[in-house]
Amino acid sequence: MTATIYELTRPGSGRLAPQKLPSPGVNQVLVRVHTVGVCASDLPTWAGEQPAYPVQLGHEPVGEVVEAGPGADVRVGSLVGGRIEPSFATYAVADVADVVVIPDGVDPAVALPEPVGCVVEGYRRTPLAPGARVAVIGGGFMGLVMVQLLASSLIENLIVIDPRADAREAALACGAGEVYEPAAVPAVLRHGLGSAATHGVDVVVEASGSQAGLDLAGDLVRPHGALSILGYHQGPRQVDVENWNWKALDVVNAHVRDQRLLREATLAGLRLQQAGRLDLHKLVTHRFSAGRIDEAFETLRSKPHGFIKSVVDFN
Repeated sequence: MTATIYELTRPGSGRLAPQKLPSPGVNQVLVRVHTVGVCASDLPTWAGEQPAYPVQLGHEPVGEVVEAGPGADVRVGSLVGGRIEPSFATYAVADVADVVVIPDGVDPAVALPEPVGCVVEGYRRTPLAPGARVAVIGGGFMGLVMVQLLASSLIENLIVIDPRADAREAALACGAGEVYEPAAVPAVLRHGLGSAATHGVDVVVEASGSQAGLDLAGDLVRPHGALSILGYHQGPRQVDVENWNWKALDVVNAHVRDQRLLREATLAGLRLQQAGRLDLHKLVTHRFSAGRIDEAFETLRSKPHGFIKSVVDFN
């Protein structure tokens, strides 16, 4: 038997290639992939020159367990998700420690367990006092999942800032109370040296992954407030440490690298979907067949009107 796997062969272009069907080892399962989310963290790899080719991508799958290796305690036939890579493929091998079973009542077509788990862990690590004024910078998929989580928490106001009008509209639909483009952020939301005590916000979640987003985050948060960096920053960044130091900020790197924490947060995110507290149907805006993965990445790069998240279907 053969499995089809996507191979990036040059910047911005790949192919589906045959591959021998992998076998699960100890504490591993073989997953027949149904869907895979297209992650912005893979975009620089897809678009830029790499040291060697081919390159295999994808780490946001949902699929069916078709074989369990020795010691694997996941039932064959279970629908699962998690950080499984490479997963732009018909089949993928996963360590049981990375696998979470999709609960009943969660639509597997939009479950996206791994990225939701990343946001849920970022939410857990972000200090949120009751009545806090919170701003989210970046209305992409990760930012909007965070907006949904924040909208049901005990905060006073939820502000979302994004340069795209359609992203701001999506943020309102996800529960934001105010939305602004970066150039139109009111002065009362900024806190610089000599600003009134009422200026600024208590917590800023930076979900843009950009230098401009980091700069704006530092401007918005009030003294002794909190800055939670959820955005994935690829490449060097500069921050105004004098400003951060003067404000005595609490700065949280809201990424998760611990396998156990990610798995726990992924399961929590699926339970929130099961309970109707998270709705990903409104966030998955574009779907592509397995033969159109390059188009899916190009759509992520160009962000046509209404774009939030792409998913590739393998079944």
